Amino acid sequence: MAEEELQRIDEKKPWRVLEFYSGIGGMRYSLMASGVVAEVVEAFEINDSANDVYQHNFKHRPYQGNIQSLTAVDLDKYNADAWLLSPPCQPYTRQGLQKQSGDARAFSFLRILELIPHTSKPPQMLFVENVVGFETSDTHMEMIDTLTKLDYVTQEFILSPLQFGVPYSRPRYFCLAKRKPLPFKYQHSNNKLLWSPSLLYGCDDQVKFGKCEAEEGLDRLLQFCEPVEKFLESAAHVDGEPSSFDDSENGSKDCYGQEDDSVPDSVHQYLVPVSLIERWGNAMDIVYPDSKRCCCFTKSYYRYVKGTGSLLATVQPKIKGKESCLKEQRLRYFTPREVKHSPLFLLQIPH
Repeated sequence: MAEEELQRIDEKKPWRVLEFYSGIGGMRYSLMASGVVAEVVEAFEINDSANDVYQHNFKHRPYQGNIQSLTAVDLDKYNADAWLLSPPCQPYTRQGLQKQSGDARAFSFLRILELIPHTSKPPQMLFVENVVGFETSDTHMEMIDTLTKLDYVTQEFILSPLQFGVPYSRPRYFCLAKRKPLPFKYQHSNNKLLWSPSLLYGCDDQVKFGKCEAEEGLDRLLQFCEPVEKFLESAAHVDGEPSSFDDSENGSKDCYGQEDDSVPDSVHQYLVPVSLIERWGNAMDIVYPDSKRCCCFTKSYYRYVKGTGSLLATVQPKIKGKESCLKEQRLRYFTPREVKHSPLFLLQIPH
């Protein structure tokens, strides 16, 4: 059976893919962007709103049942070559309780691992994504143990968009698994976890795993990143109603190219109130149009300013980061369109 599957993949027939925890379809979009000839034969997602977005973009509504109710027979029916999995990350986050496999949100993934040995047609490839911290969990240990017993070879990575030239600091854990005899192209990484702060793709497009100090590696990465302003909306395209904002006069040139102290009405609703700056200014992550990194945006962005994502200074100060002049920098939130319209994520959100 393994030889037949290997022949199928070698012949470049479309991969049959199952997408677990599909969300709004980011994994599927990445698969399409990779250029791999593949067909997603089914997606699994329990969230109704996420499925609305998925259906809008891919004209298919994911299976919305409980993954824990699936059986090996159910999975065999799809005859899938590859499984894509982005299980819930909450059991492994630093801010969470870190209950790992003891967290109910980990049960569905553990169920999938439990089913693989009982399928008559195990997938030839798996791709698993999760938060940094998963790699030290007991769930990860269970996953590697299961895959090893079933003759899978793994390659694991901690990667950030910064390593691909995108000014977005969001390191994540990734695991690639292939079942023998299906080989990896770069076999020196087999059964290893690679955590590299260096640029992955240089001018020669060769994969690089350099060893360097984290700070030195970060500085090198930022040289290759696009500036934040590359992904900003023009003021004319920012929707919304104006709201009041108490700002100080400043004749500096702002990120909309204006020489005076005015702010376009359309962006007023995204300006950070002075009261929040006075209270939480020290905890805010401030970036500028020419910055080459910003922090990860969370679902609490717009509700809280601490630890939920970066804020944009629309007026460049003479000395960046000087706390006394934060009010003069006209801090604003990134707009929803800016948050979702990065070069890595181009899905449409239905109205």
